[in-house]
Amino acid sequence: MAYAPSPNEQRIVQIRVPRGSTVQEAIRASGLLDAFWTIDPAQLAVGIFGERVPLDRCVEDGDRVEIYRPLLADPKDARRRRAKRGPRG
Repeated sequence: MAYAPSPNEQRIVQIRVPRGSTVQEAIRASGLLDAFWTIDPAQLAVGIFGERVPLDRCVEDGDRVEIYRPLLADPKDARRRRAKRGPRG
């Protein structure tokens, strides 16, 4: 289980859950929702090894479940701003 509350900090928690557990059940079992009040369970964006998955997906042995934080800026808008500034910023 991995969560990065900021670009400079990440928390990795290793847990065991019963066979057939969902991503949502694994997140609850990890304790990360209690440790980071900024994670909104109603708005969770999650993935396994960098690929977005639904909360009801069953986890498999060895999966790295990742909780994604909201984006601070739209990636397309950020790219446009950088392009306007030019190569020297």
